[in-house]
Amino acid sequence: MNLIFFIKSGTVNLDNYTIKDIPGSSGRLDVISRCILAAILSTGDFEKKIQIWVFLDNYGTFVFNPELLDYRNFPKTELMLTDHFVTFLLKSNLGEKPNYNPLNSVITSNMSIIEAIKKFQKINYRIFALKEDGNDFFKVKSKIQEKREILFIIGSQEDEFLNSKELLALKIPTISIGNQSYLASSVIRLLKLHILLL
Repeated sequence: MNLIFFIKSGTVNLDNYTIKDIPGSSGRLDVISRCILAAILSTGDFEKKIQIWVFLDNYGTFVFNPELLDYRNFPKTELMLTDHFVTFLLKSNLGEKPNYNPLNSVITSNMSIIEAIKKFQKINYRIFALKEDGNDFFKVKSKIQEKREILFIIGSQEDEFLNSKELLALKIPTISIGNQSYLASSVIRLLKLHILLL
């Protein structure tokens, strides 16, 4: 099974970044870092056949594919990952790569999230958007099991994208993992837990 997560943020801004106040100085890049770690890390290794695509309005698109990353050197804490990611983003914005950065194998792209969704629709991925008012995941997970290629759109931190006309026009089915609000990283962990058990 191939499993992909999309997460989008329009708030990340590194103009005043300081490691002493990552949440306040990065536009909540720490949230993105938690989601990356939740998606691709397993016990003692990377997850197999799981990717996370990060769409940052101010910086571009970044694909974390464990097959291209070195687990031994990959930053495994939120603080370390965020700091390396900031360096990577700032250098990428200048068209450069840092001399040494464990994220140098992360793929960069100018593809928008809508373009990426359409790309995966064309190759028959089963795509779902996570929304609190979506269909109950636990009632449809047997249908999800029928597909071997699955993509979950976690959306943006401010939730505007999930209700945008662009996304609604693509008629992506929505699902919910319950009426309780979860952190995006917790949503990813719960989906992994249930999907990988299917």
